[in-house]
Amino acid sequence: MKTKNFLVSGLVGGVVAFFLGWLIWGIIFKSFFPEPPEQSTNNMVMIFLGSLSYGLLLSYIFVKWAQVSTASGGAKAGAALGLLVALYFDFFQLAMNPEATYQMMALDVVLSIVFGAIIGAIIGAVNGKLG
Repeated sequence: MKTKNFLVSGLVGGVVAFFLGWLIWGIIFKSFFPEPPEQSTNNMVMIFLGSLSYGLLLSYIFVKWAQVSTASGGAKAGAALGLLVALYFDFFQLAMNPEATYQMMALDVVLSIVFGAIIGAIIGAVNGKLG
């Protein structure tokens, strides 16, 4: 595995995921999802770490197993992974969160596919630039 590609593209993907997630879920579609009980600086740190983890996950898969090094290949793989991660998360939300609805799940799945495609395209493009 090319460690440099994994780390650089994963960090870039994670930072973009943080800001893109804030734009999508925190601003544009904020009214469709329940508010968290309390906002704090610690929440933002955890959200950033989660975004970084997502970027590193996609990067690891792209570099280690899939050899994704183009934006189009990254978008396709990212969309597929976004779908599967969203389904995993949202089925648990429906089972455990009384505020969760099927409509929220459907919207989150669609948004996660778009989100995954964008992050995947960026990671794929960075991998291609790094060689």
